[in-house]
Amino acid sequence: MRAPLNPLRRTGRRDPTVPPRIFVLPALAVYALVVLYPSAAGVVYAFTDWTGVGSFSFVGLANFHTLLGDDRAVHSIGNTLLLTVAVVVAQNLVGLLLALGVHTGIRSRALLRVVFFAPAVVSPVMVAFLWKYVYNPDSGAGLNGVLGAVGLGGLRQDWLGDPSLTLWSVAAMVVWQYAGYSMVIFLAGLQDVPPELQEAARIDGAGTWQRFRYVTWPLLAPALTVNLMLSTIGGLKLFDQVYAATDGGPGTASETLSTVLYKEAFVYGKFGYSTAVALVLALFVAAVSLVQLHYLRAREVAA
Repeated sequence: MRAPLNPLRRTGRRDPTVPPRIFVLPALAVYALVVLYPSAAGVVYAFTDWTGVGSFSFVGLANFHTLLGDDRAVHSIGNTLLLTVAVVVAQNLVGLLLALGVHTGIRSRALLRVVFFAPAVVSPVMVAFLWKYVYNPDSGAGLNGVLGAVGLGGLRQDWLGDPSLTLWSVAAMVVWQYAGYSMVIFLAGLQDVPPELQEAARIDGAGTWQRFRYVTWPLLAPALTVNLMLSTIGGLKLFDQVYAATDGGPGTASETLSTVLYKEAFVYGKFGYSTAVALVLALFVAAVSLVQLHYLRAREVAA
């Protein structure tokens, strides 16, 4: 059976309920000005020797050759990957445990949700300065002070000054701030799990772990996809906490691609080289995100 013809289409008149496309032009113009143009300009500058002011000349792939031969930049890639893996694993594990804890029938669950999520709305720079105080080796009220008060003084460390600890200290700081954010997303997934399935599994004799493994966990696949994508992208481009807490130090122990990018541009004035680093970082983030998204979507279908 043929669908009835639209009388407005037959007469050539515009449907008054559909806004004119011209209304989209201002938004597109702003988007092109603040997103598309800077992105395109950055790609061009990556192949130049631009210093941020004045004229520039094209140098081809010289900036990328310099990047591959820059020990500090290469070391920062390894730091970025280690920091990302640590943040992704710990943040999502802690977020999942928090979500399972506050999804129960405890009376204070609403207050606990607010408390756990609160750090996520604080400025990353403020969090970095707060944790610099917590990690201060000379502070009697920081982490070392707490360890000493409970009889674990032998575990006191220079958390941000020891090259072997500083990267993991920054990772703990990031996890503390954003674990509540992951918790909220997992909570949304837990609320979509039909209670009938849990009840049926309980009647069939499934224990707590079995219900989680075979009922809850597969249905959390969409929430896990969102959390892993957000935490991975955030970890790969992490800058604020690292720069404010350690400035990439001691030495290059906590240097990431984002801090290298910033220093090359605004400390050394090598804007062409810094945009090459930014382009490599953007392509790397996009490639990792696409591969991860493909795998996680396939897992959702399988679940």
